[in-house]
Amino acid sequence: MSYSAILLIIIVSYFALLLGIAFYTSRGSTNESFFIGNRSSKWWVVAFGMIGTSLSGMTFISVPGTVGTGGFGYFQVVIGYWLGYFAVAFILLPIYYKMQLTSIYSYLDHRLGTASYKTGALFFILSRTLGATLRLYLVIKVLELFVLKDMGISFEFAAILILVLILLYTFKGGVKTIVWTDTLQTTFMILALLVCVGYIMNQLGLSLAGTWEAMTAKGYTKMVNTDIMAAGSFWKSVLGGAFITIGMTGLDQEMMQKNISVSNLKDSQKNMITFCFILLAANFIFLLLGGLLYLYADVQGIAATGDDIFPYIALKSGVPFIITVCFMIGLISALFPSADGALTALTSSYCIDILGMKRRNDWSEQRKKRVRLVVHNTFAIVFLGFIFFFREVDNGSLITTLLAVAGYTYGPLLALFAFGIFTNRSVNNKLVPIICIAAPIISYIIKENDATLLGGYKIGLELLLINALIAFSFLWLFSSKPAKELSE
Repeated sequence: MSYSAILLIIIVSYFALLLGIAFYTSRGSTNESFFIGNRSSKWWVVAFGMIGTSLSGMTFISVPGTVGTGGFGYFQVVIGYWLGYFAVAFILLPIYYKMQLTSIYSYLDHRLGTASYKTGALFFILSRTLGATLRLYLVIKVLELFVLKDMGISFEFAAILILVLILLYTFKGGVKTIVWTDTLQTTFMILALLVCVGYIMNQLGLSLAGTWEAMTAKGYTKMVNTDIMAAGSFWKSVLGGAFITIGMTGLDQEMMQKNISVSNLKDSQKNMITFCFILLAANFIFLLLGGLLYLYADVQGIAATGDDIFPYIALKSGVPFIITVCFMIGLISALFPSADGALTALTSSYCIDILGMKRRNDWSEQRKKRVRLVVHNTFAIVFLGFIFFFREVDNGSLITTLLAVAGYTYGPLLALFAFGIFTNRSVNNKLVPIICIAAPIISYIIKENDATLLGGYKIGLELLLINALIAFSFLWLFSSKPAKELSE
């Protein structure tokens, strides 16, 4: 049996395990199970499973690859992520639980009105679709280059097959299933990461202290960028990372859908804080792995860099087959959380926020289920289209692309929630969609001309905050005082 065939059997076996979990957890499931898991998820299960969703194939492949040129600079962003989770836990989660929301965008309906609500939901749908398909594309690309091509399996066929497989285990159980499949996948991903780190350290004959010294000598451990004008400076990265977390986690239906599936606020906050500490450690280990990969590549004379270095060493450099297997298990463990939760969350948001399913008392449970399945399958087709699009525009370092996309798409969403939470003014709902489209366009123009407009200052991850401030300013400019204040 060929090397590639064995790897394919491992992938199929892994998927069979996911199907078994889906079958078990989806028994007796309803629409409520699909959307929020009947609010019965265990907080510690959600906390651990969310690691897989947050890390994804993008982290698994791209983060180690950044060490060659950026050292541990990405950890500045991770520190920002860590701070952002506290804001999510103690500002946003209490609002969601107090209002007993199924879709978090319902808050915008209560506070700002229908146009703001629909606009917020549509920006989430756009943001999550782009983010999830970008992550999914990267993993399929690696599978094609290093495994499937040798077996004559095309990128297109692989993409279609993987989406069909994801549909098979998510279409019925939704969140109720994903909470458990994500836990399984996180476990495999972390184990694969640790095995790979241990193997390379052993091959190089390095202890943990020796590893750090060797990486420092090469400049790989440099973390803090003190150049305030640079796009990757420390405070820009921390600030940008914090607001990316607030946007991509706290204002993201996929991530919050799992959190609000926990029975009470206190346990959900435990989940969030536990999760943020585990995520901090996991990202550090990924960067450590990146440094080790570059040290190993230097010794072995391997020229691969960036997104290619980890898969090349694991699959093409002659390492023991067990390391290749661990890499593949880790990779596919990173692949599925990138898409399964996104498909479920997008289905939930479209059904609840756009179609108004929760308010459709004239629809039977059976009709709601039929509509949900159509929406679920439609989003899978949309995913496929974006995966093919990203194949055409791939620039070789997709983690940068992902963060840039987040800066443009989550900015208006952040502005809407901030306006609702921190002011008591009423927005002009007719202008909200226009404002939310205009803000990213203005941000893009500023970003493309930042050095000229800002005297050499380069915009980094604070792009999201700039975008949100522009949208917030226009919302304020065209807002009015509450009726009570006007009467006084």
